[in-house]
Parts: sequence; structure tokens; C-alpha cells
Amino acid sequence: MIKKTKRRLIEQQIVLNRQDLTKLGIRVNNSSLLRWEAAGRFPRRIRMAGTSVAWIKAEVDAWLEARAEERSRHVYADF
Repeated sequence: MIKKTKRRLIEQQIVLNRQDLTKLGIRVNNSSLLRWEAAGRFPRRIRMAGTSVAWIKAEVDAWLEARAEERSRHVYADF
């Protein structure tokens, strides 16, 4: 049952694995991700089975959108 549910979640791309994060441009090491998660700066991972972890796609998408909004609001110095 758990394997079937895990497979269905992955097939529907409801969850993202580490490689999926890299494809989205989130190229930071695991220590940084853990720190960000603990500080509330990145969506928390979920345990799938054993040492397998994943992130909920909607949460990661929302995080990326928030980063893009921050970029558009940031005022850079005029040199």
C-alpha cells in the first residue's frame, strides 16, 4: 500500500525528489536545505520510506514564486 501510494504521488508529480529540485534550479547542498527548513526559509521535506525524502510540489512552487516577487520588490543601488 505504501509503495503504491508513493509511486502514485511521484507519477502525478505531487512530490519532488532531490533531482527534481536541482532541475528547478535549487542547487544547494543538503546541509543548507536542512538549515533553511529548520529556519522556515524553505518548505519542510516529508519522509517517504526509509531514507527517501520528498517535498510537496505546490509548496516548492509557492516558495519559488515568493523569491521571484522579492526580486521584483528589491531596490538596487544606482551606480
